[in-house]
Amino acid sequence: MGHTTGGQVSEARSRLLATATWLFYSEGLHAVGIDRIIAEAKVTRATLYRHFPGKDDLVVAYLQGVHEMDRAGVEKAVAGNPSALDALRAVAESIVEGIQSDRFRGCAFLNAVAEYPDPEHPVHQAVLTHREWFLSLVTDLFAQAGDTRPEFAGRHFVLLRDGAMTSGCLSGSGEICDSFLRGVDGILQSHIDSASK
Repeated sequence: MGHTTGGQVSEARSRLLATATWLFYSEGLHAVGIDRIIAEAKVTRATLYRHFPGKDDLVVAYLQGVHEMDRAGVEKAVAGNPSALDALRAVAESIVEGIQSDRFRGCAFLNAVAEYPDPEHPVHQAVLTHREWFLSLVTDLFAQAGDTRPEFAGRHFVLLRDGAMTSGCLSGSGEICDSFLRGVDGILQSHIDSASK
């Protein structure tokens, strides 16, 4: 990467990205301006533009960072469970943990796509990349579990996840999380029953 021309430069980029990540997630992408990020990260405008040529580049980097965090969490959940069914349950439980966090403000990717509806825009593309990865992962797990229609099961799981992530910041997360986990258990039971016929 071209962002490590010195310890200070790398540290400034990390600080910019950490500041932008919190502000973008908690307040919205369009609502937070470059000047605010510069001020809160305590860097110069030149430093910001040296690392991120424009705000869209910073937004994409933010989403890529969230993707890497999500990916690490999901991979940890999957790695800790030898069976595909247990792995799917563990993924659902990791989603619930996120929803129950004090800082939860919905899905960063659903929030972003609402602000960037143009499918050709790099921010929208970053959202699609993340979603394709997640759908592929859960679909593969359903296939490993012997599901006869893993694509359908994967889409069903993602749909439940999207609903839980959206509802989780609107009302009491306890009921939402319970409903989500029951829904996932229903999918697992339904699809595994069909696989055993």
